[in-house]
Amino acid sequence: MRQPDQLTIHKHPGRVPVHMWTTDYQTAYLSGIAPQGSAVSPVLANLFLHYAFDTWMARKFPAIRFERYVDDAVLHCFSERQARFVLKALMERMDEVGLALHPEKTRIVYCRDGTRRGSHEYTSFTFLGYTFRARGARDREGKMFTSFLPAISKDALNRISAEVRSWRLHSRTGHTFMDLVREINPIVRGWINYYGAFYRSALYPLLTRINAYLVRWIRQKYKRLRSRKKAQESWQGIVKRYPRLLVHWQWVPSVPRVW
Repeated sequence: MRQPDQLTIHKHPGRVPVHMWTTDYQTAYLSGIAPQGSAVSPVLANLFLHYAFDTWMARKFPAIRFERYVDDAVLHCFSERQARFVLKALMERMDEVGLALHPEKTRIVYCRDGTRRGSHEYTSFTFLGYTFRARGARDREGKMFTSFLPAISKDALNRISAEVRSWRLHSRTGHTFMDLVREINPIVRGWINYYGAFYRSALYPLLTRINAYLVRWIRQKYKRLRSRKKAQESWQGIVKRYPRLLVHWQWVPSVPRVW
């Protein structure tokens, strides 16, 4: 069975967005409900869009599957023609309820993969912290192929990378290793559970960097382990004795070659 094509409708500061997709397509925005960022905005948006979008879609396009999270939604269409038809109808619907799709953020994205090899101006999109685009994958027999898959977005990865840097783990020599473990684990577990649900290898460089900071911490805290070789041996010993001490060691217990 052919996978659906994808279209989406996105956010913009000061506007209440509605996402859509098709299987080759993505992204647009709405304005007019409440100021983006206000405390009441998500609640009002959710209530209003249930009427303005959810029930309307179910009535107008009952065969098109869609998902919506507060003011973000995704529609699954089967062709560019269908996506454009739905988009036109949605623009008219938003006008009826006093909203408007953002003219610059509304775009159709072609979800290219190993079987959909056409060309289009847009071939990726970001939704709820994930970027969807063509990526390498393996089938059940271990053979490589190209699929249209989500992975942590660049913005989300930059944000959590900045948070890791802000911990300054390597300089916190007044703490014990277990102090750092107790602080790190709950946060990293949340990242793994959310962003690691799909294409978890996109998180590996970040998780490896956390290990590198901790090895630097070992070198700074213990004079006898100042050399890189001794610190590395100490690290390997800890991982061997306590393989589940840090939650991300189940995926990445190693340290990068250069750190």
